[in-house]
Amino acid sequence: MEEKNFISVVQLCSHYEVEVSFFNELNEVGLIELIPIEQTLCLHQDKINDVEKMIRIHQELNVNIEGIDVIFNLLQKLDDLKDELNTMQNRLRLYEYD
Repeated sequence: MEEKNFISVVQLCSHYEVEVSFFNELNEVGLIELIPIEQTLCLHQDKINDVEKMIRIHQELNVNIEGIDVIFNLLQKLDDLKDELNTMQNRLRLYEYD
């Protein structure tokens, strides 16, 4: 794990103007994973897009952490169903041309 791929929660809080407790709650429900590096909680840079979505949902729509969890679970299920539909359509195409 390279430390340069992680961003401090304190920096994120300052940039997005949210409290550290927001990130702690996201971590507690399993939406993000905070990693302690040199006694500082950090987030992997790959999760920044998701965190930005969560912050917008929380601030603009006034959705609590549990609601964000539900929304992200539904979005994940939607993505899974899209993948499954795509797979089924590809399999169906094999039979259409016989």
